[in-house]
Amino acid sequence: MDELRAFAGQPLFGIALTISAYVAALWLNGKRSWVHPLFATTGSLIALLLVCGIPYDAYREGGDLITFFLGPTTVALAVPLYKAIRTMRRHLKAVVVGVLAGSAAGIASSAFLVWLMGGTRELLLSMLPKSVTSPIAIELAGQLGGSPQLAGVFTVLTGLIGSMFGPAMLRLLRIRSDLAIGAAVGTSAHGIGTGRLVRESEVQAGISSMAMSLAGIVTSLLCIPIYAWL
Repeated sequence: MDELRAFAGQPLFGIALTISAYVAALWLNGKRSWVHPLFATTGSLIALLLVCGIPYDAYREGGDLITFFLGPTTVALAVPLYKAIRTMRRHLKAVVVGVLAGSAAGIASSAFLVWLMGGTRELLLSMLPKSVTSPIAIELAGQLGGSPQLAGVFTVLTGLIGSMFGPAMLRLLRIRSDLAIGAAVGTSAHGIGTGRLVRESEVQAGISSMAMSLAGIVTSLLCIPIYAWL
């Protein structure tokens, strides 16, 4: 155990542990399709760090290197977007209207939930941008006067929940259109949801990438009058 804790201080530990956990989660997903790879990876990493008594700061020595590649990975989502560009051109108006409605609904539902549970003003401002990608949500929360750390947590949880249950819920509602599924997931579950669609449909993933980008712009604009009002 002491040797493991000593190795945990090396950057290679965080990288090797994260990759190994994700590969194992993908294998498990292949055997049990209901297991979400990202959720399984995150849960197993948290459990291992707690059981072994490894500080999070030690894991971050390598984990931050993986986080660094989130930027290029997000940019790579432009590939399925390019492949779905013809579909987007034919239905651009519908996607834009859907993203506008979805972004407004996401903000309104967040505000209603916090109000219903008697949350503080800081909690409200931290939760408002939860449906957009993490860098935008964290910056918006900070500008609004909320907690960037809380905003990051809410954003990741929103993406995970949307990725795990969003497509299944849409199928349950008998929604089969690639356009509708992509727009809904991209607007509500940002990059995590889009990453889920990449493994299922390039068309859905492309539309989701576009919706995710538009949702970031729309939410940022909608937060301007909210900031002035609050």
